Amino acid sequence: MARKPAELDESDIVQLLDPTGERHASAEYDAYAAELGAEDLLAVYRDMVVVRRIDAEGTALQRQGELGLWPPLQGQEATQLGAARALAPADFVFGTYRDHGIAYGRGIRGAALTRVWRGSVGTGWDPHEARMASLQVIIGAQTLHAVGWALGETIEKGEGAPDAALTSFGDGATSEGDVSEAMVFAASFRLPVVFLCENNQWAISEPVTLQAPGEIADRGRGYGIPSVRVDGNDVIAVYAVVRRALERAHAGEGPTFVEAVTYRMGPHTTADDPTRYRTPDEVAAWAERDPIERLARLLQAEGVLDAAAEAEVAAAADAEGAVLRRDTIATPDPAPLSVFDHVYAGPHPAIDRERADYARYLDGFADGPTPDGFTPDGLTEEER
Repeated sequence: MARKPAELDESDIVQLLDPTGERHASAEYDAYAAELGAEDLLAVYRDMVVVRRIDAEGTALQRQGELGLWPPLQGQEATQLGAARALAPADFVFGTYRDHGIAYGRGIRGAALTRVWRGSVGTGWDPHEARMASLQVIIGAQTLHAVGWALGETIEKGEGAPDAALTSFGDGATSEGDVSEAMVFAASFRLPVVFLCENNQWAISEPVTLQAPGEIADRGRGYGIPSVRVDGNDVIAVYAVVRRALERAHAGEGPTFVEAVTYRMGPHTTADDPTRYRTPDEVAAWAERDPIERLARLLQAEGVLDAAAEAEVAAAADAEGAVLRRDTIATPDPAPLSVFDHVYAGPHPAIDRERADYARYLDGFADGPTPDGFTPDGLTEEER
């Protein structure tokens, strides 16, 4: 059984906003939290509500056969959007498959979030333009990509003022060799990387208490990386902790490991049934720590979130959901041979042979050239 909230050791968890919406002072992090004024927090609240609506739409689209799979993020909005807001524009994100919230925080909108899950594209956005790599399904692989990118930044710009990489992953990923190797390398070379573990208590059906005998943050400490535990349902605390970690990275002080203690309210993916391994009481206890509700309580108490603002946020969320649905369904199917595009930066003879072989295979189902304009020998009519 996973630990229930009352059983969590919270003695070392950074929390600036508790579940009742009350702010708590922190000598270490208040200066960072103060960067978020009332209007900033209202914008963060809006983003969290919109992302939850997008997430619900993704699940509905999958249930209706419009997506092959969808990994819900409900409950993790504060972790993802708090971290996204802390990033500098030039920082680069290497996220895991559930990080639609971070993607939204980097300006990625509409069907760009869903086309991969529809099987229509290899990536939904331009990674260089968004400063965010395509979401990674191979568990933990993105941590190595982040470290490699950060090494390149350090070589090019020196240790004094490099852009930073933020890589996010789940608690289960910390048991992967890739993550261990990434932390060893980042620590040894003092690379500008923030390792953000979204500890949502479950690695599919395996509880975090089985995943690790102690705190997940201890794994970062074991490699000599400064490590912090933060309440992942407190968007202000997540912002402050990640903001400080990025500040260290930008100053050439090396990596930081952040364990955001949060909870996955829904299934691991739409192919999962969490009722087989979680109790209703556990889910209900975490629902009381809802990240959106606690920020709403703070904003309401401060007079920032009134009925008019609530209505505007709800309308914005519905509008984003409608655009996501419309554009996802309207996404055209890719041309069959486009699967071979962009495998390498330039032409490659092995890819050319595979494309030709596949063209011949497709030609067996119809007379004449394929819809891509390829003939059975793999050449276009112009090339012939």
